[in-house]
Amino acid sequence: MSADYAASARAAMVARLEAVGNLGPGPVREALLALPREVLMPQAYIRRSTLDERPPRWDLLDWSQPGDREELLAVLYGGESVLIQHDGEPLVDRPAGGRSGGAITSMSTVMGLTVSVLEELDLRAGQRVLDVGTGAGVTAAVACHVCGDTTVVTLDRDPNVAVAAQARLGALGFRPAVVSGNGECGWPEAAPYDRIFVSFALPSVPEALVDQLAPGGVLLMHITTESPSWPALAVVSRGPDGRISSRLRAVEFAHRAAHGRRQIFLSPAFRERIAARRTEGGAEFRRFRSSDVPPPEEARGFWLALDALHPGLVQHRGVDDLVIGAPGCGSWMAARPDGSGAYAVTAAGPRNIWTEIRQTALRWRDAGEPEVYRLDLEPDGTQRVSAGHGESALAWQLPAPRDTATEGNAMSTPPREKDALSASPNGSLRSGGCLCWRIRFTVTGTPDYPHTCSCTHCQRLSGGPMMSWVSFPLSGLTWTGDGGEPAWHYTWPDSRRGFCPDCGSQLCALDDGASSIAITFSALDDASGLVPVNQSFREDAVTWLPPVPNTQHSKVT
Repeated sequence: MSADYAASARAAMVARLEAVGNLGPGPVREALLALPREVLMPQAYIRRSTLDERPPRWDLLDWSQPGDREELLAVLYGGESVLIQHDGEPLVDRPAGGRSGGAITSMSTVMGLTVSVLEELDLRAGQRVLDVGTGAGVTAAVACHVCGDTTVVTLDRDPNVAVAAQARLGALGFRPAVVSGNGECGWPEAAPYDRIFVSFALPSVPEALVDQLAPGGVLLMHITTESPSWPALAVVSRGPDGRISSRLRAVEFAHRAAHGRRQIFLSPAFRERIAARRTEGGAEFRRFRSSDVPPPEEARGFWLALDALHPGLVQHRGVDDLVIGAPGCGSWMAARPDGSGAYAVTAAGPRNIWTEIRQTALRWRDAGEPEVYRLDLEPDGTQRVSAGHGESALAWQLPAPRDTATEGNAMSTPPREKDALSASPNGSLRSGGCLCWRIRFTVTGTPDYPHTCSCTHCQRLSGGPMMSWVSFPLSGLTWTGDGGEPAWHYTWPDSRRGFCPDCGSQLCALDDGASSIAITFSALDDASGLVPVNQSFREDAVTWLPPVPNTQHSKVT
């Protein structure tokens, strides 16, 4: 397959983006026509299994293999997300071929979303750009092409991703600063920046990124709650006088939540119960008619407000009814027009979701049906969203940003790939999940306090004499499977257990307000090197097994 085919595929991709209104004439268009994606992503994964098949199966396509090129070309220029990393692996010198199980841990964003944000950034020659979340290097390459590579910094949390991006951008003739670290900290060494672009979503705007904006600078990033259903785009500008002005605009699509950020989903089993109009445990559901008409899907400002004022809701899309569930408590509702101007509603669970919709709609209409909200970033860190005035005002606060003042970013350049893997063996990425593969996760950070527990809860939940646990930083955990995060059950007033609602696998335990999460040994794909150092609740242990020696120190090899 010749370079002409790739050039034709690039032109076709650009034409599609223009046809749907994502892309117009200008420097971003010219960059997309000039940049060969097969150089930035010479390898990409394609899923060979169905969504319900467990474990999932993947093939890594390789541009250097003539037999892979036609399929890889369709993946690279089709416009959808391109899957570039599996289970945190190095991206350089990896063999092509099949993979079984695991999860995709890095990808290139859907092109329509990427291009829309790049267009709004209004990139120009000579601008200083901070690209947060390097991934495949697509946005960094566009910024280098438009602004010049000497003024571009691209930052990724994963050194393996940064190493590959640096090499592949170099193959295109670009030499931006490619660095590795915490994206929420930005990169103050090269600040201030005229443009900052964040390719993952957060619940609020990091103060460090705002501080790194130059006068006249613009920061764009997506804001989401724990629900992925109703995101927003934060537009933060610093005026020539140094003052910050910001707005929050409801949008249809957004980047994925940042690594380690909790997300809620409707599990397949939950969706099946709703579709069959069944409740868990045989509880009764409610049927009624309502003359209230909910705002349409296109009224994104309303749904953004609903998500903020009544958190914990997720919409099930791709069905005829308006279906919304609350996975935290098992509540759900399904509504459809009944032909008489009213809605027929079926609901179950302790939350009255229909009433929450109706009350929020009244407030949203009183505030003038806003689609764009004011976003006030206060000196004390408060981030307040509002629209309307006086008694008609509609307002809420975003969660306080993480305190990154003590975290910083220590690496000015990514290590060589082999060094990135060996620098912290105990803190490397681990993966795991449930028996049926619906719930999957990755976790990074140093394992802490591996131990067994013989409490009555662990015995009853496991069906055995004990369970084995190890803790990791909660910030390092990402739920990656199709089923989202596990279902939860409180075994104590302030402590809950996470399990798969389909196969019942016990996965984790989490105390309210904790900064770490306990993972069961059995949930990890590879628990080698983890040796229990203590046995909790020895007094409840069975007498026919010897106790675990109490070494009083962590032993993780």
